[in-house]
Amino acid sequence: MKKLLSVFFAIISLSAIVSAHVPIKTLVQIVRAEDELRFDKTLETLMKSPDAHIRTRAALAAGRIGNEAAIPLLITLLEKDKDDEVRAMAAFAIGEIESIKSADAILNILNDTKINESIRARAVEAAGKIAAANPKDGKSKLLGEVILDVLNIEFELGKKQNRETILLGLTAILRVRPEGGDLIVGKFLTNSDARIRTDAGNTLVRLRSKNFGDIFLALLMTDTEPMVRANAARALGISEDKATFIVLLDKATKDKDSRVRVSAIRSLGSLKNAEAVEDLIKTGEKLFADYKKSKFANPSEKNELLEIATTLSRILPNTNNEKAVKFLQDFRQADKFTSPEIEIALAKIAPKTYVETLSKENFGKDWRTHSAAYQGLGEIANLESNAENNELKSKVRILFVQIIGEWISFDAKEKTADKMNLSIPDLLRAFAAFKSENTSGILRPMLETEEDLFIRAAIAEILGEQSASKENTETLKISFEKSLKTDKDSNDAQFAILSALVKLDKLNAIPSLKLALDAPDFLVRRLAVNLIKQNDLAEKFPNYEAKAATLKLYAAKTGTKQGQILNTNADYTRAVSRKNGTVKAIFETEKGTFTINLMPEDAPLTVDNFIKLAQKNYFNGLEVHRVVPNFVMQDGDPRGDGNGGPGYSIRCELNMLEYERGTVGMALSGKDTGGSQWFVTHSPQPHLDGGYTVFGRVNEADMKVVDAIVRGDKIIRVRIKNQ
Repeated sequence: MKKLLSVFFAIISLSAIVSAHVPIKTLVQIVRAEDELRFDKTLETLMKSPDAHIRTRAALAAGRIGNEAAIPLLITLLEKDKDDEVRAMAAFAIGEIESIKSADAILNILNDTKINESIRARAVEAAGKIAAANPKDGKSKLLGEVILDVLNIEFELGKKQNRETILLGLTAILRVRPEGGDLIVGKFLTNSDARIRTDAGNTLVRLRSKNFGDIFLALLMTDTEPMVRANAARALGISEDKATFIVLLDKATKDKDSRVRVSAIRSLGSLKNAEAVEDLIKTGEKLFADYKKSKFANPSEKNELLEIATTLSRILPNTNNEKAVKFLQDFRQADKFTSPEIEIALAKIAPKTYVETLSKENFGKDWRTHSAAYQGLGEIANLESNAENNELKSKVRILFVQIIGEWISFDAKEKTADKMNLSIPDLLRAFAAFKSENTSGILRPMLETEEDLFIRAAIAEILGEQSASKENTETLKISFEKSLKTDKDSNDAQFAILSALVKLDKLNAIPSLKLALDAPDFLVRRLAVNLIKQNDLAEKFPNYEAKAATLKLYAAKTGTKQGQILNTNADYTRAVSRKNGTVKAIFETEKGTFTINLMPEDAPLTVDNFIKLAQKNYFNGLEVHRVVPNFVMQDGDPRGDGNGGPGYSIRCELNMLEYERGTVGMALSGKDTGGSQWFVTHSPQPHLDGGYTVFGRVNEADMKVVDAIVRGDKIIRVRIKNQ
């Protein structure tokens, strides 16, 4: 194991090693270009530098910027550079640009049997990204085929296999999904390397392959690596093989590792075998007993209990199972009605009882209880159609109309009291699920008058699913123009409104697209460019792509910092002067303390932004708003509902670092949309590699604290420590 770890860290530290050998002045030039998304003569010159370290770092910058103009020079580096690290980075950068124009170069590299393994591995990765981004192009099929060929060759090599090529190849298959890909991936399920077995299982799960049931069953029962067992449990749920029920139930209730238990619990929900209910409830009751004894406001048992609640709802829809209902109601009471998973489970299992009891209860003053209840009531819309259910649907639909009417009548102070506005998007989405004839008629006026931009974003998304009536499109057009003028701290409403408008009537959206192309926010301009491309409107917009070619310097007169250049030369110099291993973020939580070892050489501006926020006490007191067991813990949202940020965005700094257990990354809603939200992975997540900026690590000892955190836990304080 130590040998494998040393090999791994040697691979992932490439960008840090390179940065350490590049002069600060040169690094400033490079990160400035990245921040401005500017590929020009400066970067071209650096890519031709006699210093291999500078060429490598400049090639990475070209990939991050994503301008197709860099492809010819990157291909030259890939094919002709004398330094293998430069060539490997060129392949990585080409993959980040995702242009089909580089397909031939990548195919040539992968067909060269004598190529350096690191170059080959990164070329496989690039092939996956290019093919996935251009699925309709004929060369994408060729890229998919060559990925399969490379993995077949690696399998045949036995002990001489290249680990990096296999891991990147497995993720490439996941991205491209070539025909027969699962059969190739399955060959690696019994590999001697636990990480390869883990990734092979993860790929097959995400491909939703129903093959290899016998192998997965054996892995679940005997493999010593928890993540291999966890992925095997996930795969068996997808296969829906009833014969695996007994083993899955055993692992769901008795495995020593929570990651395995959670995966097995979820898979039992897929099998829908009612014989699991009794054991699941018994397990839940044991966990609940510990939950009630806990000294914490949000006991760690909550994560697994919520998984059991969700699985019970999948097994027992509309059964009114008394034991399950009692268990859920007791849990719900202790949880103070704040978890949508419990509300949804009760609504599915005993819909009539749920609606009747909920209508008699006070929703309280916590926006979370309202949000959870709205999501629970929204499930009633999914009931099959019959006289009793239709009556229930009508009752809930009327209730929603009443609540929406009350909301409209509130004044601004009442709407923001106790953060109640945070629950309204869930109310509106739940109402829309009933597909009422008057959905547009109720929501259109709200779009015109509502001050909360996130509520308007939710309304726009819903209207985008309605009819393309003149009233809907005109309201969206007016609302978009208004949003450009008034929404200065977030672009969510602008994104949602413009996307909905183009979806309903692309020709009628042309005036709004023109406005978007002149927005100070680069992200709005880029959205407009993408919508124009996707909807064949290019002839209406001469030279439209140039509008999103680079960013603009922040100008106070625009009133917004969204999608603009905010950093100065001093910021760039400070950011690139830090070294990996010299700066840490120490998080004090209700469950204990954990440390993020920041990696400024790999993501200098991301780390600098994180440090600046921490030093302003930005993270202090924030609630953890998202926890998905065996996936991520996510924080950094001052609102608490997943929509918040610092009022500006930072550029992605994608790198070669892998999403292992304990990797820290920036949360996004699209490329270059990061701000303050970050996450820690509970387990390897290779599908995130090269898509989300990695900027830190949490060691295994501290991950025990991260594992114990549940939604609602608070970050007490964050301290930055320099060594």
